[in-house]
Amino acid sequence: MSEALINRLVEFAESGNQQKIMLNGQSHQGWIMEITEDALLISTGYADKSGKDVWIAFADLPQAELSYWDNRQDQWVHFQL
Repeated sequence: MSEALINRLVEFAESGNQQKIMLNGQSHQGWIMEITEDALLISTGYADKSGKDVWIAFADLPQAELSYWDNRQDQWVHFQL
């Protein structure tokens, strides 16, 4: 994976209060917990019982829509890789 892409993903992970990834009709909203060589981990719950962790492969990101919650604007803001 390119260093530029990993840097953009780190920037995405640090943007806003939460991140949202729309992929294949499913919304994954939460916090980016880990970035590896070929995937990222998003934790989508507030507690162990209600949340789940989802690995999303970098190969799937071109089809995904990324956004983050901007507290100043009080809305989701699109993030471009």
